[in-house]
Amino acid sequence: MKNLRDSDIEEMFSRSSGPGGQHVNKVSTAVTLRHVPTGLSVTVSDSRSQAMNRETARRRLLQKINEAAEAKKLEQLAEASRERRRKAKRSRGTKAKLVESKRRRSETKKMRGKVA
Repeated sequence: MKNLRDSDIEEMFSRSSGPGGQHVNKVSTAVTLRHVPTGLSVTVSDSRSQAMNRETARRRLLQKINEAAEAKKLEQLAEASRERRRKAKRSRGTKAKLVESKRRRSETKKMRGKVA
């Protein structure tokens, strides 16, 4: 897990909803964090405390960034594997079968010609 730099994060606060009574109606406890380089964002309003929500949001954002990086890495590995398979040469046996089927097809087509 890598750490988040404060300069890469945009913080926004808004009023929360749900249980908490007058406190959540008056105080901006919901925290939205946006990671500027990746564009990923997380909104947390689990707690009545803004500080706790901020902490939870940082953890969730870090987790989301790591998952996105892992998915990108797996996709690159899959792409490399597909490319490797695409470029692989045919085995001697496979090539022989292919040539034989082409030869048979050619003979079939020659039979369609005009009768002399």
